[in-house]
Amino acid sequence: MGKYHELAKSIVKNVGGKDNIISIVHCVTRLRFVLKDEKKAKDDVLKNMDGVVTVMKAGGQYQVVIGNHVPEVFKDVCEVANVKTEEGKKESQKMNLGEKINDLVSGIFLPSINMLCACGIIQGLLTILSMCGILTAESGLYQILNAAGQVMFYYFPVVVGYNASKKFGGNPFLGMMLGAGMVYPAIQGVDLNVFGMTVNASYSSTVFPVIMLCAVAVPFEKFLDKVLPKVIRAFVTPVLVLMVCLPLGFCIIGPAATVLSNAINNFFTAINGFSPVLAGAVLAGLWQLLVMFGVHTVLAMTFIAGLMTGVPQPMMGAMGVCSFVQTGAVMAIWLKTKNRKMKDVALPAWISGLFGITEPAIYGVTLPSGNQFALTCFTSAVMGAIAALSGCTMYTMTGMGVFGIFGMINPDNPGATLAMAVINRVLSVAAGFAVAFFTYKEITDDKQQVTKKEETESLVKKEILASPLTGKAIPLTEVEDAAFSGELLGKGIAVDPTDGHVYAPCDGTLSALFPTKHAIGIVTEHGAELLIHLGLDTVKLEGKHFEAHVKAGDKVTKGQLLITCDIDAIKKEGYSMVTPIIVTNTPDYLDIVAMKQGEVTKEEDLLTLIH
Repeated sequence: MGKYHELAKSIVKNVGGKDNIISIVHCVTRLRFVLKDEKKAKDDVLKNMDGVVTVMKAGGQYQVVIGNHVPEVFKDVCEVANVKTEEGKKESQKMNLGEKINDLVSGIFLPSINMLCACGIIQGLLTILSMCGILTAESGLYQILNAAGQVMFYYFPVVVGYNASKKFGGNPFLGMMLGAGMVYPAIQGVDLNVFGMTVNASYSSTVFPVIMLCAVAVPFEKFLDKVLPKVIRAFVTPVLVLMVCLPLGFCIIGPAATVLSNAINNFFTAINGFSPVLAGAVLAGLWQLLVMFGVHTVLAMTFIAGLMTGVPQPMMGAMGVCSFVQTGAVMAIWLKTKNRKMKDVALPAWISGLFGITEPAIYGVTLPSGNQFALTCFTSAVMGAIAALSGCTMYTMTGMGVFGIFGMINPDNPGATLAMAVINRVLSVAAGFAVAFFTYKEITDDKQQVTKKEETESLVKKEILASPLTGKAIPLTEVEDAAFSGELLGKGIAVDPTDGHVYAPCDGTLSALFPTKHAIGIVTEHGAELLIHLGLDTVKLEGKHFEAHVKAGDKVTKGQLLITCDIDAIKKEGYSMVTPIIVTNTPDYLDIVAMKQGEVTKEEDLLTLIH
């Protein structure tokens, strides 16, 4: 029984009990459940539980964000739920294609990601030791440590075979043997004549070939288990699977997978080749949003697959700035805030941020601090562009945060590349710190005091916002998105529109208009910072069905038409048009009160902001 046993019991109980759990895996900070019925999970109870940062739902998974001690919590949860480590119950849940891909990638890669990082760190340290003359490549210790650093990369197909076979529902040890067969030294890079066909291939340090091989081998294994007599099944099934699938994998599936892998790498290389600065800015700017919704794993594993084949990844060098920018911002807030609770959250958040764990910083500090999260995204985009411009590139997988610096050492030019990586990451921390230090605001005791002159006036000031839409007003807590319903972005209300015309709820300035036109930022004349988010996940439409009638920086007046959208077409594509209206600088107000519930028309009073 571990030290998180009580927390594990509460988590299992509030995700609907052990019988509601199909499978559990974990990544660096999250428990990732696949549940039979997510409606049985008690989101609000989990979010308010000591030891839980927040709850997210993405990619067909119910994600409970814990922090960097998640492996210990995971073990206790598995014990309480009576689930073998990293294995689930043999049941299924209906998931769309994207959710299935996310779940597959998580199940195959996440169990071994820490070992990849460990080996990468050893390689980075060896490069530094060699560069400083402490160890030479000819020394026995160097060669042994080099083997420790290379072993996971070279034999990664063995590990992937184990994980993939398990994920597909087969015998993981058979999958491991298939992976080992694909990297057997005697058949790597030599001409093999198989049924009149000459094959010359090498699969060490690859990813896709063994995954595709297991996808074929596991159904064949299951078929054999059904048709073979029980008395011979245990040993004849592996014999037949190995004899049939390994030649098939080495000669046909492997080359096909290699073509696919090269195509993916060429795609990202082409994007980077078109404009490294633009690619770095976009990826770094959006990365924290991908982390928030837990769907960053698929993209990250694509880059890691490229590293496995020896292809340097410049975009990994760019996206790595995000944790440093976030860390710098949280450092600044930690120093500036006079709120004891915020200080208590911010200190461990920026410490874990240095090691690439940013969920505590995002959910505990920058999201609840009004516009700070948006500012860190913008700053990350700028620093990502600078990283791309300066040539920061990942050469090997070494981990996140400060450990990632080791992965950006080019063995052909270690001194210069190490210096550039350090400078870029230090500048990223400094940029995040500076932006937060000069923009972070909170209610202080001074602001809450009133002068004698003010005492003759009303102590409470109100600002009333009109509805930007016609439709049905619903509480924010009922919105089917954890970031909104959990009020992580601020308090407010939501409207399910019946009309596609969006109007200004007040006089003010259009502070932001997203390129996809699905979200608008407005700063009112009295300083309220509003976010109108048109629909849920509608960013994926990339502006389709939306038309803007204003641009960022415009002065707007109450009732002015801002956006028109085809809500029927949007719904037909499978998206909800429920529109959250959020006051992102909520901490600046004593209270934010919803004035309507049910039917509401445009320009009807909707929210009261109390100073």
